[in-house]
Amino acid sequence: MFPLVGALLLVAVAAIGCTQQEDDPPVPANSAPVIVPGKPGAEASTIAPGEATTAYEQEPPNEADVTFVRNMIVHHAQAVEMARLAPERAAAKDVKGIADRIGDTQQPEIDMLNRWLTQFDQPTVDPSAPAHGGHGGHGSAEPMAGMATPEQLAALRAASGKQFDTLFLQMMITHHEGALAMVEQVRTTGADVRVQEIADDVAVTQTDEIHRMRGMML
Repeated sequence: MFPLVGALLLVAVAAIGCTQQEDDPPVPANSAPVIVPGKPGAEASTIAPGEATTAYEQEPPNEADVTFVRNMIVHHAQAVEMARLAPERAAAKDVKGIADRIGDTQQPEIDMLNRWLTQFDQPTVDPSAPAHGGHGGHGSAEPMAGMATPEQLAALRAASGKQFDTLFLQMMITHHEGALAMVEQVRTTGADVRVQEIADDVAVTQTDEIHRMRGMML
């Protein structure tokens, strides 16, 4: 008699436990707070796990993002143009090497930047179009930082040997410094997360190349 009653009580308790588990809301697998990156120049914040979906909805690109991408295509195109002169005109092996690196990295970046413009229904930029007098072209009236003038490019094309090496390094260092100035501007005015990532990558790559080129001039 008593064993039967005990068994019935155990079944009842188990049933109640199952009912409570089904009715209770699911517990998040990860209950740790989520860190949300702030806008450019702002600090990161933390939110509850359940709020993460809406928090990660990206802000659409703004005018500063689009301007940066379009100008960086033109900026990269001139660097590639300068780099392509090195194989036949440079004397130093390390100058030829850094020129190859610049051409090999910046040409694919041009293609990637144009794909970004297409993604957001923005007109693409023809990298072969001239940037008149060091200006951005493509609707930009202001000269872009670091861009070589037509006269400087003509002097570089006419040089060879050690003279080319010196001119190339001087002009490319200035060119890279201009790109870093563009990066700093979009970091504070841009809104698109991907553009911020691109800017960070440009900063890391071109800062390293500036250090290398300065070392070649010693």
